[in-house]
Amino acid sequence: MTVYLGEYADLYDLFYAEKSYDQEVAVVDAVLRENAAGPSDRLLEVACGTGQHAVRFAARGWQVTGVDLSHDMLAKARTRPGAEHVAFLEQDMRSLDVPGAPFDAVTCLFDSIGYAVTNEGISAALHGMRSHLRPDGLFVAEFWHAPPMLRSHDPVRVREWQTAGGRVVRVSRTRLDVVAQLAHVDYDVITLRPDGTYGEWKESHLNRYFLVQEMEMFLREAGLEPLRWLAGFDTAAAIDDSTWHVVVVARAAGKG
Repeated sequence: MTVYLGEYADLYDLFYAEKSYDQEVAVVDAVLRENAAGPSDRLLEVACGTGQHAVRFAARGWQVTGVDLSHDMLAKARTRPGAEHVAFLEQDMRSLDVPGAPFDAVTCLFDSIGYAVTNEGISAALHGMRSHLRPDGLFVAEFWHAPPMLRSHDPVRVREWQTAGGRVVRVSRTRLDVVAQLAHVDYDVITLRPDGTYGEWKESHLNRYFLVQEMEMFLREAGLEPLRWLAGFDTAAAIDDSTWHVVVVARAAGKG
């Protein structure tokens, strides 16, 4: 499984500074409360990364536990304003054993479920998250949608950021394994410092993309009953072949 470590963890918030964390948390919070059958107090965030979502959920009144596989990402999360209201733990989503279960809600956002990669990994992750939910608890996941990935992914993409410490350039190269439904993304990152020196390093990620009906099958097999499918974090838009990210809301059914 991909683990964000070292320099990539240090630059993660820069790379995703334009991400609409406030809107995403507002939408997820709303759908959780609208569909709740029982209390909406305790939330487990799986693959919490640097804690951007977690601290915002806590600010909305949730008692949040955030877990991630990367100790470097968690180290960043623990220094974030508001982190004192979140319990951060290092765990693998495929073998969850989080103290304090069951929770009222479990989330797995930013396409993180795809990092479990294989059928066995996806199934283990979803069963583990289901087992941490109380009866009728809610699960929200965001995943990469297959149609736009197959039709419109960028084989090469270059982005640049200006910071107080210089210029950061990231080149991403993506190749698809269409049989395994995997995106292999190789990153080359160059940091150009004001004194003329530079740093260079590489990172490789492997993430899976899904069809909606495929994800529904995985969810039902894990004891999670889909309630609603969203085109990203837009509650009004329809999912179509241009929808890059799908968000599903599901309820824990039967025994975990």
